[in-house]
This record gives sequence, structure tokens and C-alpha cells, in this order.
Amino acid sequence: MTSPGTAPTGRRDRKKRETRDALINAALRLAAERGVEQVTVEEISDAADVSSRTFFNYFSCKDEAITGRDRLAGQRLRDRVQDAPAHLSPLEALRLAVHEELARLEDDKEGWRLRMSVIGSSPQLLARLTSLGQVEERELTNAIAEKLGANVSRSAYPHLVAAAVGTAVRVALARWCAEGESRPLTALVDEAFDLLAAGLAAPATDPAGPTGHPTPRTPV
Repeated sequence: MTSPGTAPTGRRDRKKRETRDALINAALRLAAERGVEQVTVEEISDAADVSSRTFFNYFSCKDEAITGRDRLAGQRLRDRVQDAPAHLSPLEALRLAVHEELARLEDDKEGWRLRMSVIGSSPQLLARLTSLGQVEERELTNAIAEKLGANVSRSAYPHLVAAAVGTAVRVALARWCAEGESRPLTALVDEAFDLLAAGLAAPATDPAGPTGHPTPRTPV
């Protein structure tokens, strides 16, 4: 049972999540209908039935609301990597951390499909997403270095793992949102991590190639 002292906190947290979701949905819908440049913070706030002041309690700008990126996501991933069992490799720890972070997306495939479409058509959103990704990548780099006890300025490994994982997640998310993709997001993430763990070895292919003719070999 929930004690009286903890119930209000739960209600507040739920209300905050609902408000944040309402702002994200309004921002995304308006951007899809009118184009990103034609949407203002005031219009997003009105559509979500909150004030502009409330909007800025959750997002620093409209681009952040449209992309739906959580400013605390990088810190959560970092904390999970640092708290992972010691016997797990950095890649295994990151796989678990990413699974937890992406699990909530499974029920919003259509929303993410629309988001990817809006972002793909807007250079400013692509730039914003790249910037946010770089911040998260730095946090992951530091988390991996701390887990290994490595000097982040001297070791390339934490930087490469963080960059590879970020790319793997983006690829999995894009495939999940693509038309005709029926597999769960977590399965696609696992496939990407498996390929990373295997050193990105080329998969076996039909010797005849996709056209029915022998696949030419690249000279070594």
C-alpha cells in the first residue's frame, strides 16, 4: 500500500508526465500540420491548455518539445551504466541501460513515425537532434571511462563505444519506424548490439547475389 506521505508525490509526478506528454503531442501535431518554422511556443502551449511559462518548465525551446527528447535521458543512461553489475562489459551494461530507456517507446510507434518524418524534413531539427545526441554521447563516454577506470582524455575506447551505441540506437529506431517493420524495438536494438559485439562482421550472403549472378569479390 502507498502511505499518505507518498501519494501526493506520485500524483504530482503523474501530472508532470501528463503535462509534458501533452506539450510534446501538441508540438508534434502542429509541426506536422504547418511546418516547424510556422509554429510558436504560444500556440503549442495553447493547444496543450497550459501557459507559456509552464512550457518553459519542461522545455527550453519548441525544437526540444517537437523532438520529444528528455534532457535527463543522458544522465539516466550514465547512472545505469555506473550501477550495472561489475561483471558486465561496458557494451552489455549499455544494452541493459538502453533497453530500460526505450521500453516506454513501444506503445507509441505511430507517434515516433510521425516524429521521424517531421525531423527528417527540417534541417533545424536535425541539427538540434545532433546537438542533443552529442551531449548524451559525452555523458556515456564519461560513464564508460569511469566504469573501466580509464583516462577519458587518453583512451579511445570509451569514445568509440559511446559513438557506436548512439548510432546503433538511431539505426534501430529508424528501422522500427519504417513502413512494414513489425518487430519490436527491443529486438532491433538487440540485433544492433549483437552486431557490435561481433565486431561488425559481415553477415553471410547468398553466393549468387541478389540478382541471381555471382557476387563479384572486391580485390584485396
